[in-house]
Amino acid sequence: MGQWFRKGSLRNVFSSMKFFKRDGETLADPFAKDEDGPDMFHSSDVSDSTTGQKVLSSEGEVKRSLSRTEEVCYEAHSPDEAALIHAAKAYGFTMVERTPYHVTVKLPDDTLLKFEVLDVLTFDSTRRRMSIIVRHPHTNEIIMYTKGADSAIMERLGNVFSDMSQVDNVAKQIAVKTQKDLDMYARDGLRTLCFAKKVISEKEFKAWFAIRQEALSAIDEKEERLMDTATNIENNFTLLGATGIEDRLQENVPETIQALRRAGMQVWVLTGDKPETAINIAYSCKLLDHEEDLVFTFSTNRKSVCKMRLEDTLGEVRRSSLSPGAEVQFRGNNSGFTLMEHSIGLVIDGPTLSMAMSDDLVEQFVELCKHCRAVLCCRVTPLQKSSVVKLIRQKLRVMTLAIGDGANDVNMIQAADVGIGVSGQEGMQAVMASDFAITRFKHLQRLLLVHGHWCYSRLANMVIYFFYKNVAYVNLLFWYQFYCGFSATAMIDYWLMILFNLLFTSAPPIMFGIMDREVSDSTLLSLPELYKTGQHSEGYRRSTFWIAILDAFYQSLVCFFIPYWTYNGSDIGIFSFGTPMNTVSLFTIILHLAIEIKSWTVVHWVIMIGSVLAYFIVTLAYSSICTSCNPPSNPYWIMHKQMADPMFYLVCTLTTVVALLPRYTLHVLRGTLAPSPHLGARQLERLPPSRREQRIREWRGLRDTCISPSLRSQEHSSSPCPTA
Repeated sequence: MGQWFRKGSLRNVFSSMKFFKRDGETLADPFAKDEDGPDMFHSSDVSDSTTGQKVLSSEGEVKRSLSRTEEVCYEAHSPDEAALIHAAKAYGFTMVERTPYHVTVKLPDDTLLKFEVLDVLTFDSTRRRMSIIVRHPHTNEIIMYTKGADSAIMERLGNVFSDMSQVDNVAKQIAVKTQKDLDMYARDGLRTLCFAKKVISEKEFKAWFAIRQEALSAIDEKEERLMDTATNIENNFTLLGATGIEDRLQENVPETIQALRRAGMQVWVLTGDKPETAINIAYSCKLLDHEEDLVFTFSTNRKSVCKMRLEDTLGEVRRSSLSPGAEVQFRGNNSGFTLMEHSIGLVIDGPTLSMAMSDDLVEQFVELCKHCRAVLCCRVTPLQKSSVVKLIRQKLRVMTLAIGDGANDVNMIQAADVGIGVSGQEGMQAVMASDFAITRFKHLQRLLLVHGHWCYSRLANMVIYFFYKNVAYVNLLFWYQFYCGFSATAMIDYWLMILFNLLFTSAPPIMFGIMDREVSDSTLLSLPELYKTGQHSEGYRRSTFWIAILDAFYQSLVCFFIPYWTYNGSDIGIFSFGTPMNTVSLFTIILHLAIEIKSWTVVHWVIMIGSVLAYFIVTLAYSSICTSCNPPSNPYWIMHKQMADPMFYLVCTLTTVVALLPRYTLHVLRGTLAPSPHLGARQLERLPPSRREQRIREWRGLRDTCISPSLRSQEHSSSPCPTA
């Protein structure tokens, strides 16, 4: 999960913007309620820090300006930029034109300022900021305006924090106050940005611009040289202000995460937000719980401290895991990892994550993550996101799914086993790089719990059925070789053998793999625990495979020897002997599939009956018109003679019943003595709606109050938790 899936809240941008004048005061909120009556307006002096020109603005003027420019439609690279430009518009500062070379801004007094764009330093995940260099239309000064993460701006404010002699400096006081506001915004779950500027002299700009042009025209190491030129000019900033943007969670995000967890999935969040912001949102979306989770926070710039914290935390977790009944086992493909009853949450920032993933600490970090209910990685770059996904795949050997909505999630989506892109305001880069695309995060619940469950059960059952079908049919020819001296002679006409797999029995398994539903979608959404059968590979296990193969051998023996003993000693021809075997095999294979089908529809009936009718129609037509199709054998009128003999129908009925009796008995005993959770779910579907909801609540209550031994030892034979 790469980003928090939220909808931009423009209203909360206005209430949390902090832009400073020279005296340290802030701009008024244009949407603040007037306490003195409807005729009074909140006003504030807005000073241009470059020209010193003052403009008096009021709430009424802002709203009138907003209404006059309502027809302007903005397109931005990200929702944050769109929210900021609309917030500036609400304050009366409206961008009316943007070309590659000019930016025109309208002030609250309808004055137009046309800035010449000299260069744009685009955003990258390493610098975590972007800048634009313009020439001011009044003073003709070259000014660079920069926005970015607070850490990327604050560390480049010149000597504001480094010069201890200027304790009472106004710039330092503003920076300290801004940092306090940023921390408050982060604790409130807002996404923070800082804004700064720098006045550049003509001489400095010309020298820098020449180096910039050389980097742009370079062939080797172009990206590194461009980043170096941007880093060289982005320093000695003057802080202008900070913003806090609330991106509201999309609907049903907490419910979706909770359902995924009940389904046995481990949810990790890799985000670029500040730790305070990420933790606040983690609690709001139920990734972390105030009452149940013990959260460890790792944030340090020293590797020795990181190593010590890892060792201490891991030692405490190990001691806790030694207590009886303290852990629940979950298995990956080839290794298991644990989830503590006393849930542990891990919060780690980007620099600490880089140290934890180093060669000497990575094993300890992975072992700690095994015990965590949730892992929250903050301030991580796109490269770190993909590195974390690759690390989990390699070390834990588990199936990973990555979901993201922006361009910074592309690396992570491509590194995971399954990538899902969310189409929205962040653009289409994530969607284009993903395996599946959804429009809302809540759709992930149905994609995994319903369609993922159906897809797994369908594929598992269809693959096993294909193996069974071919083994059962081919063995008929194998048993006949003992009676023909292993001469490779077939007792069934070659064309009928070809059409058996090509036409007569091809549509039913395909239909089975497309339309079969083990449990309805509403039940799967109500009981996410049913998804765990796929995680534990209960649909396609070695035991299931070998039982199907043994059943195929048994059915082939029955389908061969009952007709053989029936016609033994008679004077019928070889094709007259093979036709009942071919017919019985068709009935057995089709009815075997009928036993395995969980949900019957009209399509199932049409295809099953149609396959049987197609067999008789084609066989009758073939034996009617083919007089010398396979010399020296002659299949002419064989099927007609067999259908006129009552013995043919007796053989078909008796053989089919005897062949399917073990399979049917196995299903009856399994459903009676050891019913699976899916059988219990199908029984719930037959209840009235009110009774069904009550039983589902009881099911959830039982699952929450007792931990099934199936999760401890991966065996379901002695579960004390009753099923519905």
